[in-house]
Amino acid sequence: MKRPSEMSNAGNESPTRKGNTTSVDMQIFASNGNTIVDESYDPHLHRNRPHPTTNFETLVHLLKGSLGTGILAMPQAFYNAGYISGLINTVLIGILCTYCLHVLVQAQYILCKRHRVPILTYPISMKIALEEGPQCLRPFARYAVVIVDGFMIIYQLGICCVYIVFVATNVKQLVDYYWLTLDVKIHCLILLVPLIGINMIRNLKVLAPFSTLANIITFVGIGLILAYILDDIPSISEREPFAEVGKFPLFFGTVLFALEAVGVIIALENNMATPKSFGGTCGVLNVGMIVIVVLYAGMGFLGYLKYGADSEGSLTLNLPQEEIMSQSIRVLFAIAIFISYALQCYVPVDIIWNVYLVEKYRDSNNKLVYELLVRIVVVIVTFLLAVAIPRLGLFISLFGAFCLSALGIAFPAIMEICVLWPDKLGPGKVTLWKDIVLILFGVVGLVAGTYTAVRDIIISFM
Repeated sequence: MKRPSEMSNAGNESPTRKGNTTSVDMQIFASNGNTIVDESYDPHLHRNRPHPTTNFETLVHLLKGSLGTGILAMPQAFYNAGYISGLINTVLIGILCTYCLHVLVQAQYILCKRHRVPILTYPISMKIALEEGPQCLRPFARYAVVIVDGFMIIYQLGICCVYIVFVATNVKQLVDYYWLTLDVKIHCLILLVPLIGINMIRNLKVLAPFSTLANIITFVGIGLILAYILDDIPSISEREPFAEVGKFPLFFGTVLFALEAVGVIIALENNMATPKSFGGTCGVLNVGMIVIVVLYAGMGFLGYLKYGADSEGSLTLNLPQEEIMSQSIRVLFAIAIFISYALQCYVPVDIIWNVYLVEKYRDSNNKLVYELLVRIVVVIVTFLLAVAIPRLGLFISLFGAFCLSALGIAFPAIMEICVLWPDKLGPGKVTLWKDIVLILFGVVGLVAGTYTAVRDIIISFM
C-alpha cells in the first residue's frame, strides 16, 4: 500500500512531493484565489488501491490495532482514577476519541472532494486545511506535514516500544520460573531478530490473517484472565471510588493510548475497498469503538476490583507465576502482541520510506534493499528505546498523553475549523467554539499527562 500522505489525482497518478509541497498543491486554488469545488466528484469512487481490504478485514485490523497492551493496563489506570471515575471517564474518553476520528475522516473527505483527489492523508490534509483556514493559522501550514508526521512516528514507535517491553516482561516471568533469572533487557535482545523478521511483511492485506489470529488469541486470553479476576473477588467497599486528582493525568494518558489508534485507523480507511462503510452510525469505526470501550471499561473495573493498588502495568503480571493456566495466558498474550508489532510498525515505516526516502531511491536497482534497511533500523530504534526505559505502565501513559492529545483531539479540531472556515461553522459559529474547547482540552491533556509521566519515570530510576 502506498503511503496515504501521498495524494493521487483523479487519474490515480501519484504526485511528486518536494519537501512539504505536492504537485496537487498547484491545483488547489483557481487563478482568482477561490477554491475549485466540484460537488459531483466523489473521492471514494476514484481510489485505486492495489490490495484493498474488506469491511471485515478492516474491522479486524481496527480491533487488533486497539486491543493491545492497553487493555491489560486498564486496572492500573483505574487505580489512578478510582472505579466510579474510571468507568465514567473511560466511556467519555471513548466517545471523545470516536467523535474526533469522525471529525478527522469527514474533514479529509471534504478536502478530497474540494480538490478532486481520491486520497489526502493526515499531514497533507492538515497542510491544505491550514492554507485555507483563518489568516492567523496560515503561516503554520508550511510546518504542518513535518509536525503531524513527527507526532505520528513518535506515537507509533512508542507503541512498538511498549510491545517489546510487554513481550519481554511476560517471557521473563516464564523463563525465571522454569530456567534462570535474566534481566528483561536480555529478553528484549532475544526478541530483536524475530521482530525484524515479522517487520519484513510489506503488504497490509497479508497481515490480515495474522491480525485475525491475534484477535482470537487476545479474546481467549481475556476470557482466561476474567476467570482469575472473578475468582474470590474482593468487596467493592475495599476500593476507592475516586483517586487523587494528581493521578488523573496518568489515567488519561493510559486510556487515550489504549483507545486512540489514529495512525492505524487513517491507514485502514484509506485502504478500504468500500470506504463509505467506515463512518456512519453502524459503520466499521463505531462498531469497533463500541466493542473496544466496553472491553476496556469492563477489564479496568474488574481488574482494579481484584488487585487494587497492586495492579501492575500489565494485568498478566498480577497472575500467579506457578500455575499452568496463568503461564498459558502469558504465552497467548505474548504471541498476540508480537504479531501486533508488525501492524503498529507498518505506519512509521510507511511514513519514513514513502514520504521522505522513496523518491531518492526510486531509480535505484537496490530500492527494495533500502526499504528493508529502513524496516530494520526502525525495529532497532524501538528496541533501544525499550531497553533504555523498560517501564511499561509509565511508557503507556507518556506516549498516550504526549502524542494522542495532539493527534487524536487537538489537530482534528483545528482541521475542522479550517475546512469549514469562514461561513460553514454553524449558527453563532457553534462549531468554532466547540473545536476551541477540544483544542484546549487536548493541550491541557498533553502538558499535564506528559509532565506526570516524565516525573514518575525519573522517580522510578532514583
